[in-house]
Amino acid sequence: MPKIINSERKPIKLWLDDIEAGALEQARNLANLPFLVSHVAVMPDAHLGYGMPIGGVIATAGVIIPNAVGVDIGCGMCAVRTGLRRISTLELQETVTEIRKLVPVGFRHHQCRQDKSLMPPFPEGFSKKDLPVINREYNNALTQLGTLGGGNHFIEIQKGSDGYIWLMLHSGSRNLGFKVADYYNRRARELNRKRGELPAAARELAFLDLDSDLGRRYLAAMTFCVRFAAANRLLMMARLKEALERVLPGVTFAEPLDIAHNYAARETHFGREVIIHRKGATRARTGELGIVPGSQGAPSYIVRGKGNPESFLSCAHGAGRRLGRKQARRQLDLACERRRLEKEGILHSLYKPKDLDEAAGAYKDIGRVMENQQDLVEVVTELKPLAVIKG
Repeated sequence: MPKIINSERKPIKLWLDDIEAGALEQARNLANLPFLVSHVAVMPDAHLGYGMPIGGVIATAGVIIPNAVGVDIGCGMCAVRTGLRRISTLELQETVTEIRKLVPVGFRHHQCRQDKSLMPPFPEGFSKKDLPVINREYNNALTQLGTLGGGNHFIEIQKGSDGYIWLMLHSGSRNLGFKVADYYNRRARELNRKRGELPAAARELAFLDLDSDLGRRYLAAMTFCVRFAAANRLLMMARLKEALERVLPGVTFAEPLDIAHNYAARETHFGREVIIHRKGATRARTGELGIVPGSQGAPSYIVRGKGNPESFLSCAHGAGRRLGRKQARRQLDLACERRRLEKEGILHSLYKPKDLDEAAGAYKDIGRVMENQQDLVEVVTELKPLAVIKG
């Protein structure tokens, strides 16, 4: 059950007891917004974000907040169970080599535009010309489709507690989502400043009225980016399967499980239609399957939601950062982090000091995160990493 803070305009419900001061201050700012509905929900993987904690969930009435969605709109997870029950180290190495041939990582894009038919449909009532940022970035997005990106995005080959080998990846809407987020957040800040609508403490939570033209266009552009992120993951997953088939012909695959954890959507909670903002949070309706990844070297989990209304039917989206990127590079030891992974026999992506910002030591203990959300989800399958690819 969550810890509750009642000192602000609305309650803050926390599924952790070790939240950093900056993230808690952001939660307090959210709790005092005049259009906030019910409470602020803070997931067990929460840490400092921009404007709103990553790992936060809020409901609003009549407005939408670009920074409560984030810059990687639609970022999420995709996982596929293969028909394999074992894979050798040599086969893992060969598969990783083939994946790197097929999937650009880091800042790399495809040199050629991908097939337009792979792009998602526009929201009803909107076309490309109605959404200026997407119209401008559309052709660039065609080269980004099927690419991983950098930061905490990853590809893993895993061994499941169900006895099967799994494929998993974490990625989002690439530069398209960033451009949409940046444009509409700047427009929201301009409007709010002109109208004197936000106190200084909440300037990073600029909002748009949903009944305004700009608010409707942001919602449509955001929805397109969520769909684009899903299309991006599904194309990469198709190429992961192709890579594995090159090494092990005849391998079979189950249907992919794909979920987003950065988005806003119209939902009904506590008998009221609201805009739910999940920033680094996974939807967890009763019986709904989700994915909670660990850090590099730690287990990930396929989970089933329990439909807890207090979390707005949500759960954690991962382990959550323990150290900031620069802090991780200062405090962690590369040789020690490499030994930790190599001891487990994991083919990892820790090569240089700059890679330490994505080392396991930079993240919270995923086991503790899972313990703290036993009222939100139940574990279906634990997935232990065998090989990790990062940007």
